[in-house]
Amino acid sequence: MMPNAAAPATEGSDRSVPLHVAIIMDGNGRWAAARGLPRAEGHRRGVDALRRVVRAAHELGVLYLTIFSFSSENWSRPATEIGDLFGLLRRFIRNDLATLHSDGVRVRVIGEREGLEPDICTLLNEAEELTKANTKLNLVVAFNYGSRQEIAGAAQRLAREVAEGKRDPASIDADTLGRYLDAPDIPDPDLIIRTSGELRLSNFLMWQAAYSELVFVPIHWPDFDKAALESAIAEYARRERRFGGLAAKTGS
Repeated sequence: MMPNAAAPATEGSDRSVPLHVAIIMDGNGRWAAARGLPRAEGHRRGVDALRRVVRAAHELGVLYLTIFSFSSENWSRPATEIGDLFGLLRRFIRNDLATLHSDGVRVRVIGEREGLEPDICTLLNEAEELTKANTKLNLVVAFNYGSRQEIAGAAQRLAREVAEGKRDPASIDADTLGRYLDAPDIPDPDLIIRTSGELRLSNFLMWQAAYSELVFVPIHWPDFDKAALESAIAEYARRERRFGGLAAKTGS
């Protein structure tokens, strides 16, 4: 069970702990290869790391944690590896959902569900439905997700409204499009972490990341833990977020 954390700052306030942390969980295969283990073992250990980080995020006062669990580009991987990943997802939901629910975690899923196996869709729906009233931590799972696809989908929905005469094209601005993304009620990530040393977003939350602080760490995901999360948050706290404005002290 998760211990009670100190009451976090309210949304929109100045806080050294980010309200929303998003993580690109990278390096499972490289972690396994470095140890002479099959890639499937790296993914299994990655699930263990996810359990640690969900607990740590709550303990540190993070209110939203978004994880990039399966990208829309991951379908190009070997079928056996995709099968292993889906098997881990099934086991994680079946084995961990009750604990997440009792710990007050709300599960949200963003990404395309069309074309997924029916039992996967059922599990995702059950996780969201069971936990929808929970408030201690929002765990947002980006599954079969790609940011370009998300933005294109929002544009299509707006275009349909225009074609049906329900919307004036002149009324569409950035805020309007943002409301048509997968989860418009979730605040943009304050901090995005990518493990394994890669220095790119890889089609993850590109719209929402406009003013996110980015922290890239060399640790492979299976080795990521509370100390690594605390280190990334400490780096975040050292930065001055200007959102396009002037620095408070230098005026630059």
